[in-house]
Amino acid sequence: MSYLEELFSVKGKLALVTGAATGIGRMAATGLAQGGAHVLIASRKGEDCARTAEELNALGAPGRAEGFAGDVSTEEGIAALVAEVVKRTDRLHVLINNAGVSWGAELESFPYHAWAKVLNVNVTGLFHLTRELLPLLDKAASDDDPARVINLGSVMGSQPMADGAYSYTASKAAVHHLTRTLAGELADRRITVNAFAPGPFQSRMTAFATATEEQAQTVGDRVPIGRIGAPDDIAGATLYLCSKAGSYVTGAILPLDGGQSVQHGMRLFK
Repeated sequence: MSYLEELFSVKGKLALVTGAATGIGRMAATGLAQGGAHVLIASRKGEDCARTAEELNALGAPGRAEGFAGDVSTEEGIAALVAEVVKRTDRLHVLINNAGVSWGAELESFPYHAWAKVLNVNVTGLFHLTRELLPLLDKAASDDDPARVINLGSVMGSQPMADGAYSYTASKAAVHHLTRTLAGELADRRITVNAFAPGPFQSRMTAFATATEEQAQTVGDRVPIGRIGAPDDIAGATLYLCSKAGSYVTGAILPLDGGQSVQHGMRLFK
């Protein structure tokens, strides 16, 4: 194995990616499978996950994937998902908490129940699934190769903007803070905890604005680097944080946003 292969390889690792049938979760799962990991793909739509796993396996990657149903929106759903994972493995090297929902409405009409729905999945479900899988993460963790947790935050959790998604932006700010909190608490257990803070990528959640190439370019024109995110941007960041290359990184909120996290309209002297 070459130096670069050894540095970024995830060969033989067991990973769970929630909400991975489409979008950013699928991009992360693809990177892990291409890097040699065995990837468990779970979301509420089990058939979609199974189909995605088949498509990843058809790529001929050194890793493999299997998909099944898993719902992180309720305590019972989390228990069932953990049980499905335990059926398949006694240890977990990587957990990617990607499952998430959003809700958009005008400030004057934003519904009360949209807060519970979004925070139940994006924050509460993330926390409880991570906690319930700690025994499997502990078993995979070592001094030289910590277990890894990656949470899905957002540029909207770092920048004060909502675009009508008030509960979503608040939930992602909570994810960022919870990520740092858990990073401190789990470091002595040799578990790293980091978060991605993506800008715009093509996904079901952003389909209203990025579904066509023309739409994607319109959104990309507002990003400092001039485009929306690509699958390799997620795959590369995933391999970095989950391989030897990222074993000393914990508590980081990694901006995958083309510069949006440092974008502002202020000018003082020019």
